Amino acid sequence: MTKENRIFLGLVHYPIYNKNSEMVATSVTNLDIHDISRAAATYDLNKYFIIHPHPSQRQLVTELLAYWQEGYGAEYNPDRKEALARLALVDSLKVAVEEIKAQYGGPVYTIVTDARTFPRSISYRGLRQKLWENSDCNYLLLFGTGYGLAAEIMEEADYVLAPVLGRGPYNHLSVRSAAAIIIDRLLGPAWWNEEE
Repeated sequence: MTKENRIFLGLVHYPIYNKNSEMVATSVTNLDIHDISRAAATYDLNKYFIIHPHPSQRQLVTELLAYWQEGYGAEYNPDRKEALARLALVDSLKVAVEEIKAQYGGPVYTIVTDARTFPRSISYRGLRQKLWENSDCNYLLLFGTGYGLAAEIMEEADYVLAPVLGRGPYNHLSVRSAAAIIIDRLLGPAWWNEEE
């Protein structure tokens, strides 16, 4: 991937489906904040957006960030502070896209993830090739919480990434596990090309 490309991650909490296929807003979880921030820092993503419209949930994230970036947590664990510095809290996907455009210019290509395969799904190899070949582009990799992203987000996305499939029939990874796997597949070293 050329260094001119900019990769962003968005964790969407609304609009999301629950297990009854109802549109809901999901709760923010502490582990998703920390673990995905650490993955974003490790793979040098430009920013990790937590997308949530509800003030009470946004306040919770703000207080947690203050502890780890300004309070005792910042002194106790500077590595955590560094990882969380990439996190931005926004109230909608539209705001995240606007922030990227305002800071970096150019279009923002959205990539959505899901546990299901869609007719227009792109493979990891195919998307990785696009990320590495194109230059001076903004790519926003979107993950849904709950039971997946709303249909309108999926339909409006530029790319629908193929699901992460394991060896067995179970297919319900935590979002932080899926994010780590997908980020490594797209941005990690091409270990399969290395000689033994």
